Amino acid sequence: MSDWLTWQVVDSAFPTGAFAHSCGLEAAWQHGEIRDAGELRQFLHGALQQVTFGNLPLVNAAYREPERLECLDARADAFLLNSVANRASRIQGRTLLATAGRVWPSAALADLSARAARTSAHVSPLTGATFKAVGLSLTTIQQVVLFGTARSVLAAAVRLGIAGSYEAQQLQASCGPWLDELLRRAAELDLDDLAQTAPIADLLQARHDRSMGSVFFHASILSRGMGYAKRRATPWLCRIGATPQ
Repeated sequence: MSDWLTWQVVDSAFPTGAFAHSCGLEAAWQHGEIRDAGELRQFLHGALQQVTFGNLPLVNAAYREPERLECLDARADAFLLNSVANRASRIQGRTLLATAGRVWPSAALADLSARAARTSAHVSPLTGATFKAVGLSLTTIQQVVLFGTARSVLAAAVRLGIAGSYEAQQLQASCGPWLDELLRRAAELDLDDLAQTAPIADLLQARHDRSMGSVFFHASILSRGMGYAKRRATPWLCRIGATPQ
């Protein structure tokens, strides 16, 4: 496997849809739970621990046994009780597989796409199965998932005005030891380790659909048209001096 492949899949230009999600940060911020850099750091650490135990067991299982994709997808659907997280997982799963199929067309990915079409297409099992078909090692996939989570949270923090660009980069750099520890734990995780480690963040994220002024628009609003989304967002946007385009 070439290192260039790893750099490609972690690039924000690689279209998987992850950049459009804040991992629950926006909802926590709107509810007053993120007020300073210290609380942003705590949220980031919690998000990384959650993705380790709430996503990587499914990633690992799908990598080790891709023939169990349908069963693992059903397990992911049952685990994601939060409707916002469940919907985001399905959107990102479909986007990841469609992108991989276009960038690296192969019989293996075509077969995987046909099988996924009969499931909910949740992102965690599809991440393991898709990136295995592409040629990434399991350890590299785990790193991609952890790095992608850190990047998504911190990019969201910058766009929401919680942190500046340099501050976010400093925070990401300081997470190195924590990421190393989580990667060490991730090595042997299996389905018995699947767990929700951030229940409060999960509850806050579940209220995202009630936040009409979201920077990270949710699918239920977009499905009713961008004109509707703009009208609903306008009062909140105007309070912060922004003008919807």
